[in-house]
Amino acid sequence: MQNAAFDGTPSAEGNGSGPPIVFTADFASTRQWVAGRSWAYPNGGPVNPGDNKLDHLTADPAYSRSGVFRATLRKDGRWDTGLLTTEGSEEAFTVRTGDVLEARVRLPHEAGAWPAIWTWRDGGQEVDVFEYHPDNPDLLELTNHVRGGNSYYRDPSVRPGGWIDLRVRFGSRSVVWWVNGSQVFADRQGVGRSWHAYLIVNLSVSAGRYHPPPAPHVKEMSYEVHNLAVRRPATLSEAESDEPETVSDADGL
Repeated sequence: MQNAAFDGTPSAEGNGSGPPIVFTADFASTRQWVAGRSWAYPNGGPVNPGDNKLDHLTADPAYSRSGVFRATLRKDGRWDTGLLTTEGSEEAFTVRTGDVLEARVRLPHEAGAWPAIWTWRDGGQEVDVFEYHPDNPDLLELTNHVRGGNSYYRDPSVRPGGWIDLRVRFGSRSVVWWVNGSQVFADRQGVGRSWHAYLIVNLSVSAGRYHPPPAPHVKEMSYEVHNLAVRRPATLSEAESDEPETVSDADGL
């Protein structure tokens, strides 16, 4: 599949049309984002071994504030990792039913890297815009944990070091994912009409239970996020009128 994801540069695809943008990520902004803690982690962090993570969250801006999310090995065997969330920030932005999130990411190379963009609020409300593990080099994990629904999407454009464009509509009746401009999954479950949740962007490190940990010689890793924005229809009824009643064969991948 030939598309802009192969040119190695940030894309502005999708930023010129559709519902108005209500949130444009400025990762350097302390009004928008809190660094190095999240209530998706026990007690807000900094560690989460129960989720098979070697993470030790850090607020050091070098690990997240440029849009390059980094992880580096610590002497104790854990990894300092970058995480940003809108939860607890001054603006406290939440995505809500009907919103469309768009982002462009450069995937990491190293086995053990676990990048993700996802949502969280009050112990749940999680929708994974994407998760990626380089040991499955052509596969993205797309998951609605709110009502259940997931896809393991494979494509040659998904590869270590590759750029991909992501788009997700958080529909009340169906959460729909696009990758590089093509619809790839609609879960037919949705998030309901009153759903809302905070955004999280982070790089975790796998501890080895489900995916291999980093090789002994690997001391650092990173992935990059560009052009993250959220669009919002004027009304929920407008958003629902645009939700697909049927889905293509690709949606069942």
